[in-house]
Amino acid sequence: MEPLGPPVPLTTIAREWGRIGCIGFGGPPAHISLLRKLCVQEKGWLTADEFEDAIAATNLLPGPASTQLAIYCAWRLRGRAGALLGGLCFIVPGLALILALAALFLARHRPLWVSGAAAGAGSAVAAVAVNAAFSLVPSSWRRAGSSSSNRARWAVYALAGAASAVLIGPYLVLVLLSAGLAEVALRSRDIRASNGEGPSAHAGGLASLIAAVAPVGGLAALAWESFKVGALSYGGGFVIVPLMQHDVVHRYHWMSAGEFLNAVALGQVTPGPVVQTVAVVGYAVHRLGGGLLAALIAFAPSFCFVLLGGSQFGKLRANPWAQAFLTGAGPAAIGAIAGSALPLASALTHAWQFGLLGAVAVWALLLRRNVVIGLLGAGAVGVVAAFAGLPVT
Repeated sequence: MEPLGPPVPLTTIAREWGRIGCIGFGGPPAHISLLRKLCVQEKGWLTADEFEDAIAATNLLPGPASTQLAIYCAWRLRGRAGALLGGLCFIVPGLALILALAALFLARHRPLWVSGAAAGAGSAVAAVAVNAAFSLVPSSWRRAGSSSSNRARWAVYALAGAASAVLIGPYLVLVLLSAGLAEVALRSRDIRASNGEGPSAHAGGLASLIAAVAPVGGLAALAWESFKVGALSYGGGFVIVPLMQHDVVHRYHWMSAGEFLNAVALGQVTPGPVVQTVAVVGYAVHRLGGGLLAALIAFAPSFCFVLLGGSQFGKLRANPWAQAFLTGAGPAAIGAIAGSALPLASALTHAWQFGLLGAVAVWALLLRRNVVIGLLGAGAVGVVAAFAGLPVT
């Protein structure tokens, strides 16, 4: 696909993408809904089929899919200038807010109500992780196919992802790549028989690179963590949690377990992409400069994917090798997201927090209510608990 013409004014792109960046609470589902309403239903810039093709293509790429969709839609309207401006206007409002909140929640001498809100919202994060995983299951299950062998492999990949989140979180990327490549290998005979093509990705070499990288600490380690989040994560924004948690808390000691819970909660309750959680980690490492650096590195691959490969998105959706890879990597990512709930829950330290976790689990998983409201409610309960004299630190 190529950019459309006549071009939409850049001022229009800045205004509309900035508006979505300000009101896009709720993560990828909300972003997709707002972009569809704008680009398809209200303005008619894209047809419904073109928009659905864009969703399918961005879901095949690593990194934050809804961010890539926003950049791609702007690219279709005004080429590279539109992609850069639209992407920035989509990202910056939420980034500014989450950095401001990071300064408040990571302050050394924060007010009692902030400590309470942090303890309350952090209590609910494990439930949000399970909810995020469950929301991804239906489409991934359909992608696997109806045969018993395909569904058995789906379960194996999901279990491998869950185990890796608990046991080897920082090396989760290797498990995602391995699951994807295993499915490619298993489906290769059928794919070659249908079109005579071979996979072109060098994921095996990438896996070797990942295994060879040594953690060096400081800004170099922050840059590597941010790159993993932006360029190597499959399965939605929440997969960044098991990718980062062990390194952030245990290897580099950038944040306490409770502070990391707060970072994840902030990524959920602020507008814009969930991946902006990495900016809170960056702030913990090197204040404002670290937060901006982490965001820059995490989002740069999304811009590169669109600017360098946007014209190939139509082919990507139809590429059987890409489809096969995601059929394996997708359930592994879902398992990893669900598995991250265990170390997230183990970071809680007070009995009342576990009760609050159970309440939010009922709210989100059984009643199917909005998780953002659940997190905000948990934060409010935490404030009440703090002023009631319950422990919050």
